[in-house]
Amino acid sequence: MKSAVLVGSLVAVVTAAVVGVSAVTTVVSQDAEHDAARRANTSCNAMLGPVTSGPAGSGAGDAAQLTTEQRGTVAQIIAIGKKRKMPPRAWQVAIQAGMTESGLRSLDYGDRDSLGIFQMRPSMGWGTPEQVTDPQYAINKFYDVLQKVPNWAEQRPGESAQDVERSAFPDRYHKWEPMAAHLIGHVGLVDDPTGCGEGTGRLLPAPTEAAGNAIKFALHQQGKPYQWGALTNQQNSYDCSSLMLQSYREAGVTLPRVSRQQFQAGALLPVKDAKPGDLLFWAYDTSNPDTIHHVAMYLGDGKIVEAQQTGVPVHIRPVSFTENELVPQAVRPGV
Repeated sequence: MKSAVLVGSLVAVVTAAVVGVSAVTTVVSQDAEHDAARRANTSCNAMLGPVTSGPAGSGAGDAAQLTTEQRGTVAQIIAIGKKRKMPPRAWQVAIQAGMTESGLRSLDYGDRDSLGIFQMRPSMGWGTPEQVTDPQYAINKFYDVLQKVPNWAEQRPGESAQDVERSAFPDRYHKWEPMAAHLIGHVGLVDDPTGCGEGTGRLLPAPTEAAGNAIKFALHQQGKPYQWGALTNQQNSYDCSSLMLQSYREAGVTLPRVSRQQFQAGALLPVKDAKPGDLLFWAYDTSNPDTIHHVAMYLGDGKIVEAQQTGVPVHIRPVSFTENELVPQAVRPGV
């Protein structure tokens, strides 16, 4: 019986090694194959991933619900942005910030002394109450501060919105990314908001060599125990998100600690198009990222590596893109 177990273990190790080599080879090969394309587009924002985090057309429904006042605010944000020669990404940042803070309305009330479209506080030096409730002043002031944010155009719009607003809830600006992208295309009449040119505006960079290194690290953790809330400064045990964090940290890519945050930490793509190194997520409500409860790393060939639950060590298992609770978008970290 012991010899049978030993043979089974050896087969599992060999299988894992084959899967690992295949996945890493695929990643490195694709990285080389697309390197020239990425270099040719070094100045385009598609290098950071898609402008919108939702499926194609997902922002249209929210945009259709906007009132006349809200659409008027959007038009002002875009008009002032154009006049100031700000790129479409700046308009998107302002739209997402305005929608989050006030519903794109110039409010005469708010938390403490917060007022206007962006809930600017006169007590914090944003201007007088009369100024911050004047849409033209507020929009120009927002752009003034945005332009002072280092590398604001090289990160997701929601992150730049947070850099301006300094909210206690930094992730909430991402919610309106699909709608804002839709609006800059349809209200702003921008055919190619990423600036990458026809045919490449929706280019998603291939997995990088970092993904291959992350896979190698994750595969070497097989057999280690699951521990909820595992420390990220040791490799004795893992929960699902700490395995992803440490695997990509070893590869030079920083991920947030928990799975819901990791969903916001890269370019999104249809889960059926996932490549080795991409992250897959499971949620109680697959349309609501706030309900994400599990993350794993895709290895290719219909397999994942994961730290699943108490009593189950880190392992490789088959995955189906139609299985229960699997979120329809995957995340490609580091691009």
